[in-house]
Amino acid sequence: MRPSAILESALYVTDLDAAEAFYADVLGMERILKAEGRHVFFRCGRGVLLLFDAEATRNQPPPIPRHGTTGQGHLCLAATADEIERWKAHLTGKSVAIEADVAWPKGGRSIYFRDPSGNSLEFAEPKIWNL
Repeated sequence: MRPSAILESALYVTDLDAAEAFYADVLGMERILKAEGRHVFFRCGRGVLLLFDAEATRNQPPPIPRHGTTGQGHLCLAATADEIERWKAHLTGKSVAIEADVAWPKGGRSIYFRDPSGNSLEFAEPKIWNL
């Protein structure tokens, strides 16, 4: 048995409203579900990005098991080389600092930046993983 894909990924945020605005307005993701003060979920390609208020999620009532983390998480989003250039210009235009622009030794490129909660986000060419 082997999983066919990652269906959802989660990041934990300290300010749910700021995170919602960033992922909707800066990254252009479609919001699909929101529970005020607890979480907001976005469609991302064929998957779903779950943004949880870090503190509220630690007190998750059954039947869903408690989960969460502290500190900065990481998420990498796929983009072509041309899209990475456009994302870099778009993010800079929205006053989002690009922390790193990496050309990988075996091919492909990534740019790194932060969301309002300090999570490390990346746009990368899928070929960095031979995809």
